Amino acid sequence: MSSPGALPLYLQISELLIRDIAAGRLIDGERLPPEREMAAGLGIAVGTLRQALQALAAKGLVERKQGSGNYIRAKADPSSVYALLRIELLSGGGLPTARVLSVDRLPKDPRLPAFGTSAEGHRIRRLRFLSGVVAAVEEIWLDGALAERIAPEDLSESLYFYYRQRLNLWITRAEDRVGLGALPDWVLAEFPHPPGTPLPMITRIARGQDGQSAEASFTWYDPDRVAYVARLK
Repeated sequence: MSSPGALPLYLQISELLIRDIAAGRLIDGERLPPEREMAAGLGIAVGTLRQALQALAAKGLVERKQGSGNYIRAKADPSSVYALLRIELLSGGGLPTARVLSVDRLPKDPRLPAFGTSAEGHRIRRLRFLSGVVAAVEEIWLDGALAERIAPEDLSESLYFYYRQRLNLWITRAEDRVGLGALPDWVLAEFPHPPGTPLPMITRIARGQDGQSAEASFTWYDPDRVAYVARLK
């Protein structure tokens, strides 16, 4: 059974293909494998694959030619619910998923970069995966003025998808700084490094459609498994 915040399977598959298009692993004009062959390779039903391809066709990323097949129509800025994600498996790509560890409304940590208008924020701690591989731990602070309460069970695996659907917040810009940071003490044992280990850390300020800062976050990632990559959107 999928978790309450899991995206529908067809949308997960369309997101995986969007990331491959954005990274240049699927190029403009490329013909995709026959649907039955492609579905078998992904371990999904043909009907699920067709839903995913339909979603991509609606975005103008796939052209479906009767009797010929499905062809990639690459764009410079493919629209994705993971559009600002900047980590990938070292082997390339990887479907992003996440497990929420905790959600708390708290006074903003004074160590955070300045963001938003409220003195409080929603602190969201998550474990991040790429195609099932433990990839990163993340602490996100959403400005408290944007919601009175956030229930952990309501969060989608894509926070930006949740922001759009539930808060009418569209993240349109993110500013990242990459450095080293000690892994926090709340990290779970399944993460392949113990607390206190210096790891690459992404510090991010994200801005909404009004240009105002709405979110600050820290992401510590495992450099033995993933890499920081260029922005997808």
